[in-house]
Amino acid sequence: MIKKTMSHHPEKPLNLTHDQLKYREHTERAAHFVKIDLFRSAREEYKAALQYQPGDAHCLEKIDTMNFNIARDRKTVLIIVPFIVALIVAVVFLS
Repeated sequence: MIKKTMSHHPEKPLNLTHDQLKYREHTERAAHFVKIDLFRSAREEYKAALQYQPGDAHCLEKIDTMNFNIARDRKTVLIIVPFIVALIVAVVFLS
């Protein structure tokens, strides 16, 4: 169990290795990025975590999910931007 200090930061258990701590640090940071829809940053954090636990199924799955989310967002932008540009052009020419 992780105890919280007065500053609300979790204490790091003393029995984890350096690699385990770094892995946890990167995966927790990635999870925070996901919460605010920063999928590229999250993907990079999961990739960084793989340096400490190569081949980790959790990170590989999350990287695939981030790639899917990035592609989905790219498609959304490619659909919305031309529509907005056309709308602006129409307003300018009709004014």
